[in-house]
Amino acid sequence: MDYKLELVLVPVTDVDRARDFYVERAGFALDVDHRASEEFRVVQLTPPGSACSIAVGRGITDAPPGSSRGLHLVVDDIEAAREALVRRGAEVGPIRHMGPGGWAPGPDPEHRRYGSFADFADPDGNGWVLQEVRRAPATS
Repeated sequence: MDYKLELVLVPVTDVDRARDFYVERAGFALDVDHRASEEFRVVQLTPPGSACSIAVGRGITDAPPGSSRGLHLVVDDIEAAREALVRRGAEVGPIRHMGPGGWAPGPDPEHRRYGSFADFADPDGNGWVLQEVRRAPATS
């Protein structure tokens, strides 16, 4: 039996501000914006190419706004992904990798899978990590 992660709740204070950040700055697709009442609203957003979405809203979680940490977005090219986020106005930290002596600036020199990282946060401080995982070329 498969267990597929489909939706992660991200706690925010201002649903419209969060929706706009994820669409305009992070480049997520807006899938659903449903308001059943003043107490319940769900906005579902999906990162490009992802099978898993996030939801922000009102009445969907009791977690404190900004309390999500370490949400990973896996990308093939961390430099291009970081540049795209910055170009859209997101504040993204510098790229770093784990070297023999600890964290070192820049992407992993060999672009090893799971080796390069950069951080950003939404307006509430929910923390995201870009992680480079280059895919092996297809064999024929």
